[in-house]
Amino acid sequence: MNSSLIDPFILAQDYPESLTGRLRSGHATCIKFNRKGDFLASGRVDGTIVVFDIETNGVARKLRGHTRQIQSLRYLLSSSQDWKCVLWDLHDGARLRIVRFEAPVYIAELHPYNHFLFVASLFEDQPMLVDISSSIPVKRQLPSAPKRSRIDGEAMTEKQAAQDAKQNTCVTIFTSLGNHIITGTNKGWLNIIETESCQTIHSTRLCNNGIIILLRLTVSGRDMVSNSSDRIIRTIRLPDLGRIDLDIDDIRLEVEHKFQDVVNRLSWNHVAFSSTGEYVTASTYMNHDIYVWERGHGSLVKILEGPKEELGVIDWHPHRPFVAACGLETGRVYLFSIVTPQRWSALAPDFAEVEENVEYIEREDEFDIHPIEEIHKRRLDLEDEVVDVLTVEPAKSEFEESFSMPVLLDIIDSESEEDIVAVGPGTMRRRSPGEGREWMNRGQSGDSADERAGTRRSVANGSATSAARIRRR
Repeated sequence: MNSSLIDPFILAQDYPESLTGRLRSGHATCIKFNRKGDFLASGRVDGTIVVFDIETNGVARKLRGHTRQIQSLRYLLSSSQDWKCVLWDLHDGARLRIVRFEAPVYIAELHPYNHFLFVASLFEDQPMLVDISSSIPVKRQLPSAPKRSRIDGEAMTEKQAAQDAKQNTCVTIFTSLGNHIITGTNKGWLNIIETESCQTIHSTRLCNNGIIILLRLTVSGRDMVSNSSDRIIRTIRLPDLGRIDLDIDDIRLEVEHKFQDVVNRLSWNHVAFSSTGEYVTASTYMNHDIYVWERGHGSLVKILEGPKEELGVIDWHPHRPFVAACGLETGRVYLFSIVTPQRWSALAPDFAEVEENVEYIEREDEFDIHPIEEIHKRRLDLEDEVVDVLTVEPAKSEFEESFSMPVLLDIIDSESEEDIVAVGPGTMRRRSPGEGREWMNRGQSGDSADERAGTRRSVANGSATSAARIRRR
């Protein structure tokens, strides 16, 4: 949409207002925007990854490499319940690296600068830091037990030591610089692990009786939001872990806000920061609403009413007040944005909007009759102009590296490429249900070609005999 047609007061709003669109290609389980925000990746139940173009809502690419449900997406890295992670090349859809584990993968996170280094949380197993710079991956195990202080260590009983040994890591993320890893355990502990040495340098108890389900950072990396099973969403201020003179004894993780529904006692499926980090949004358990809180005062500013189904994973657009969420029942991807009324007065300098009809005074030469030859000549001149409809001018962006993928046009709700048939250059249609499956009908019959021909002749003779009997009657 032309930006000049949009009311500038509408653009000043930083959070979406209502449900504005839907995307569908299979049953989606997780979604993720890319860094520029022009593509949205969707992981499906069958292991296929579908990349949507946000401007056209078309399918830009489909990636196939998993056999089971996609658990997490980091746009270049995907993890699945088939016990493996795949690093993708989006230029041609190739699989650069495939890493297999000994257990299903909860979530996998790429290093912010080194795309050949990622950390993965495994089901009932210790997390792994994986280096895939070579064809043979190098796996390093990360600890899940918290690091207790000296005072707590002296008073620690054997029961506490046994509990620490049974702790499992549920979620892992890198810090903004990638020199540390923050993990959350099933006992409510937050651990800060040094990436180079894989040693825990600090631990803190975030919730007493709860599992840390999800951790997310803002774009700046200074703030973190956590979702736990105790029905409380916490925003946490992170210290500067990249300082050279960092003293691990002085590290403190302070909780800034606690967001919860005190009346209905709702649980939260997924949480996310806004593009600026000023808002926190969350999808609700056994509910179809999305809550939006403002971090400045810690107040609830908006409840987005979604479709009549529970919403799971949500993701905020990196630059716009635009939220995408996937439904748990149907697997559709729902888009929440701002409804922008157009300002038609921006179409022409002398165009003015009026609330009621006014008398129009025509110009002196507005309805003059011109010779037919002159009108015909103007029409021919306009027809001679060559209109370029193929060249796409690159949009101005703050990112130096530009990347674009071809979009499959004229395809509505396509489930797979096998449903599309090319009938000409640039023209495609849907395949009919029985097209291309004649071999199935032939395979079901064990008769030879001669027997089938004899059968057709006998049927034809029988039809001719019946017709002769009717004529005699």
